[in-house]
Amino acid sequence: MSQEQLSKNAIEEETKKVNLSNESAGFILGQSNKSHILANQTEPIGLQVVKQESQSLSGPLGSHRGEITIGEALEATALTAGHRPVDYSDAAAIQAAEVRATGRTNIVPGGVAAAAQSAATRNARLPRDEDKTKLGEILSDASSKLPSDKPVTRRDAEGVIGAELRNDPNLCTRPGGVAASVAAAARLNQSNSLSNNNNNNNNNNNNTNNNNNQIN
Repeated sequence: MSQEQLSKNAIEEETKKVNLSNESAGFILGQSNKSHILANQTEPIGLQVVKQESQSLSGPLGSHRGEITIGEALEATALTAGHRPVDYSDAAAIQAAEVRATGRTNIVPGGVAAAAQSAATRNARLPRDEDKTKLGEILSDASSKLPSDKPVTRRDAEGVIGAELRNDPNLCTRPGGVAASVAAAARLNQSNSLSNNNNNNNNNNNNTNNNNNQIN
């Protein structure tokens, strides 16, 4: 088996692990009605909070209303794992997320990926965790540091998971981390897309039936 195939298999296996760890971590569906909070364990608390806050914003986030963007997924990580020091695997995952959001091949100067890389390099030299830069400090306003943003797709999630895997000494992703949040966002967007398509098909069928009834 080739090295490329081994890498693909590792990413696919890690995606499954991320999904399982997300489900066991208490993922919830973003609903305005509190009675529905635990009804469907699909969306993590971090994503729910960021998604609700984005509904009142105009600009790039507003154009993707109903879908979670890469920037929002990064901000969700600040809520779920903001207390953890930034390491090289985090920086790699954040860079992978940024280049997919912007469509660029290089990182944005002064952007979220550049800040993460700087923090990871600095943290590696510091012996005490309390002195290290945390994920929350880097990602709390990630969307504002991205010159452009886009809804998260499965391909985006696979790229971010692969980056985090390759730069982790144990070749694994961290629960609640960057890869976990992006994977959860991609899965939720895919689920919402399928649901919207089904609703559209039902509406089209209803319109057709109504037209036929009027003709008859």
